Amino acid sequence: MRDFDETTITEAVLIRVRGASDARVRRVSEALVRHLHAFIREVEPTEAEWEWGIRFLTETGHLCSDTRQEFILLSDTLGVSMLVDAINHRLPGGATETTVFGPFYVPPPHYPIGAAINGHLQGCPMYVSGTVRSTAGRPLEGATVDVWHADQEGFYDLQKLDEHPELAGRGRFVADADGRFHLWTIRPSPYPIPHDGTVGKMLKAQDRHPFRPEHIHFLIEASGHRKLVTHVFAAGDAYLDSDVVFGVKDSLVREYVRHSGGTAPGGEAMQGEWFSLHYDFSLAVDPSSGPVRNDRL
Repeated sequence: MRDFDETTITEAVLIRVRGASDARVRRVSEALVRHLHAFIREVEPTEAEWEWGIRFLTETGHLCSDTRQEFILLSDTLGVSMLVDAINHRLPGGATETTVFGPFYVPPPHYPIGAAINGHLQGCPMYVSGTVRSTAGRPLEGATVDVWHADQEGFYDLQKLDEHPELAGRGRFVADADGRFHLWTIRPSPYPIPHDGTVGKMLKAQDRHPFRPEHIHFLIEASGHRKLVTHVFAAGDAYLDSDVVFGVKDSLVREYVRHSGGTAPGGEAMQGEWFSLHYDFSLAVDPSSGPVRNDRL
């Protein structure tokens, strides 16, 4: 087979990839060829535009490091991460909804319930509490709850390792017998995703802003249940309807309650302004884990 033109090249490539012995490789390769060729036919790029696109992807790869993942940002800002998340988390009713993982997770240090995780981060105190239960209402004792968030200027600890080499604004807790956990930290803020690279250039060309609404990340795991990756967003945030990574869901929006002085839920006497957030998480059963108790208490 030779002498391919714009009407015959696609089928020629499909014939080649259909020789793959692995069925999944074959299916993915065929779909990739069909859709990529259809894209080229639709936009009819000039050779200069195609070379620019290749340079864009090359530069995106060069920007990736241990503390930055430009390809995740690209996936996020094109809505692909949320589409993959939706396909892979078709959950039963009553389960807490998922959202994007984000590029700033690392395994956090362990803390006892009630500890403060803000470390060197400065800001307004915030009390965060919640419960972890099954969709049937059973407390999931021993569930691990990873929490992480940005500081009051919108930066994660990983973005400031040159200034502060220790982790801050992240921690791991273990839910008690009633499925409860609580902690102290500082209130985060809305923030722009890193936009000094290729993703920023793309957003500027598309006349889009780079901001995410204020939120706190949670990763929760419990034996016999599906892992939950989600955020809890601040009600009233200006960017809830234009999150640059399309991650907001109504069920994940909660009031960050403002307080002045008084006594915190843990009994601490407070001075000045502080905030509190409570969220009850429900985990879906993992069907691959075998039987799980589903009694209600």
